[in-house]
Amino acid sequence: MNIIKQASYNKKDFRIEAREFLYRGFIQVEKVTLRHRIFHQESYTPALQRELIHRPEAAGVLLYNDQQQKFGLIEQFRIGGLDDQDTPWQLEVIAGVLDGDETPEACIRREAFEESGCTVDSLQHLFSFYPSAGACSELFHLYVAQTELPEKGGIFGMPDEGENIQLHILDYADILTLLSNGRLRNAPVIMALQWLQQHQQAVPSGLRGQT
Repeated sequence: MNIIKQASYNKKDFRIEAREFLYRGFIQVEKVTLRHRIFHQESYTPALQRELIHRPEAAGVLLYNDQQQKFGLIEQFRIGGLDDQDTPWQLEVIAGVLDGDETPEACIRREAFEESGCTVDSLQHLFSFYPSAGACSELFHLYVAQTELPEKGGIFGMPDEGENIQLHILDYADILTLLSNGRLRNAPVIMALQWLQQHQQAVPSGLRGQT
């Protein structure tokens, strides 16, 4: 079996014995009892209990502009960083959860306007991934989009949803520093800036800063 093309096992190789919701809110917590196949054996594990956090699908986008040689990141307070040794105010790509049957692309266009005032037309999909598959069901769709960026940042967000978001407009020259100084603490922004670094290097030098 070529593990690059497919997983060793699939959905028929685990057995759910019990499921019980411990909490139901915007985020739901479920206790699951299951057994799954053991690698290279026909046998299964003993019964395992796992707590599963259910979150809606989410989508995020890195806004950038080759002509301006700039990109945008947002900064906001995050409860997940409450015990961070430096700060719970995180630098991130623009992102949000999908609303009902909303597509990732529609979610991104809505969130981009709410969190930066920017209009997004063409989107490029990078990855869809589980940010914390050891405990959480959230599937995150990461995109990039080239768009006209404001000269300066500003304060955005939906106050009635408790959002207080600062938009930062940064230079391409800042990418390497951000990727090496420890300021970035979440996966989507790191992945997106690694892509932007490769993208920048692939643009011929004579075309940088030009349309």
